[in-house]
Amino acid sequence: MLKDKIHIIIAQALEELNLPSDKLAISPPNNENFGDYATNIALQLAKSEKKNPMVLAQHIVDAIKTGDVIEKAEVMNPGFINIHIGKNKLIENLSQIAINKIEIPQVNSGKKIIVEYSNPNIAKPFTVGHLRSTIIGDTIANLFESTGATIYRDNHLGDWGTQFGKLIYAIKEWGNEEEIKGAENPVKILVELYVKFHTEAEKNPDLEIEGRKWFKKLEDGDEEVRRLWKQSIEWSWTEFDRLYKQLGIKTEDFENNGRGYGESYFEDKMDPIIKELKDKKILQESKGAWLVFFPDEKFPPMMLVKQDGATLYATRDLATDKFRLNKYGKDVIIINEVGAEQSLYFQQLYEVEKMAGWVTDGQRIHIKHGMFRFKDSKMSTRKGNTIWLEDVLEEAIKRAHEIAMEVGIKEQGDISMIKSSHIIGGESKREEVTYKIAIGALKWNDLKRSAHMDIVFDWDELLNMQGNSGPYVQYTYVRCKSVLGKADNPVIPDPDRESREINEEELSLIRSLSKYPETILESTQNFAPNYLCLYLYDLSQKYNLFYQKHKILKAEDDEIIQMRLTITKAVANVLSHGLTLLGIETVEKM
Repeated sequence: MLKDKIHIIIAQALEELNLPSDKLAISPPNNENFGDYATNIALQLAKSEKKNPMVLAQHIVDAIKTGDVIEKAEVMNPGFINIHIGKNKLIENLSQIAINKIEIPQVNSGKKIIVEYSNPNIAKPFTVGHLRSTIIGDTIANLFESTGATIYRDNHLGDWGTQFGKLIYAIKEWGNEEEIKGAENPVKILVELYVKFHTEAEKNPDLEIEGRKWFKKLEDGDEEVRRLWKQSIEWSWTEFDRLYKQLGIKTEDFENNGRGYGESYFEDKMDPIIKELKDKKILQESKGAWLVFFPDEKFPPMMLVKQDGATLYATRDLATDKFRLNKYGKDVIIINEVGAEQSLYFQQLYEVEKMAGWVTDGQRIHIKHGMFRFKDSKMSTRKGNTIWLEDVLEEAIKRAHEIAMEVGIKEQGDISMIKSSHIIGGESKREEVTYKIAIGALKWNDLKRSAHMDIVFDWDELLNMQGNSGPYVQYTYVRCKSVLGKADNPVIPDPDRESREINEEELSLIRSLSKYPETILESTQNFAPNYLCLYLYDLSQKYNLFYQKHKILKAEDDEIIQMRLTITKAVANVLSHGLTLLGIETVEKM
């Protein structure tokens, strides 16, 4: 990675001047005219070295060894050092990307990481809220995998807990099992029953007690209750499999035969955990229940066993993590991609695990995503106040189809529109392209923003297909492939060191392409897919500007044609690689 090489060269210059390099950081300047990278190390050291930052910066620049990697280093007021990479090194890097040698530093090689995401609840259809955990979690797993980590994907299914007592009570009291079995979508009937339970419970609070009683029967192994519970799971997985397939999520990648280790898997693994925490004096009795009281009241107490002996979500989560540590190794890192509203809960959970001596700092990570909200209220399944993911997918496909058939996808600026005539291959091909565009728009519009932010639900924003959108980047890839498809045996050149000057748009693209590996690292280190989205969108804009301003296949000589084809091929490779990490499919034609 060029950035690393530059860091080493500057660090060596600092060492020659007997200056510390531990605070050395380099990053791209805001203005490309100022070079490829910049550092403020002189400003950081000026006070301790008792020197004028401009003077110190010049000393550092004089010590920097220039050559193939750093062509020029210069001082900028008030003491910044700007670095220009040699043109030949940039072209050499471009040629490697063009032959699909995209080298992502394997900084996480040797690490084992569990990424837990999606986590739908049995007997509840996917809502738009599940979309965030599913999409973000899948991308985080892809990013870490691309940097060398061994990834275990886990879908911690919500298939246990008091809610099943409530559901089974509702089925027995108001449901018709034969009707549910024969329904086109049985899960929606189960949700209606679940909502009815809570509606009736507002009138009669004693129903909450009934719900807890039925869950206790489930825990105790009541044959009839278990049968209904298992049937609800099967009904639900039929729905889940269909939606995962639509989203392009490979369920076979999940642990435990593609279904993940749901809560119920740990039903018989909780007693040893409770015993261990009692033996270590971490779990204490209070009014018949068992709780963890944190030292210095760092967090509110966490209950693990109720007065009636029933377990809680936290009990099962602790059993889950102990199982993971035993199965995958004590050094395994566990990432939970779960909503930000559970931040306190995970802080408590991680603290208990540290108190028990299971994990160390940094081994448990909560990636927080914001919630989908209505403008004036919070979404809630139990209140029947939510948007089903199935409806979102249907609307996305509908809108993509309308765009493909009627209006087209407007690109940024004056780039031409994609008409229905550009969709090749007849109805089935058109449907395939339309589908990929729809899912691309849906995923991109979530991943392009910082995950922790809440989203006010708006159909137009959720399914935006213009400007900074998945379809815009997909189409840029199509444009690249179209150019390459028209070329006569395009050859990746080995550029002569005395080759012509590179124009402004070409240089901007070549510089941008060189920064792709570090973008992947930054996205991974910060658990931030939006960094990658920003990069791919910027790269697409730069390529489309280049495409508008310069001829490629009809350029003035063969050398220029081959250089521009090399750029085009490299852009296509990076867009394909990046979109794949985001879980978005490319299309060959639109």
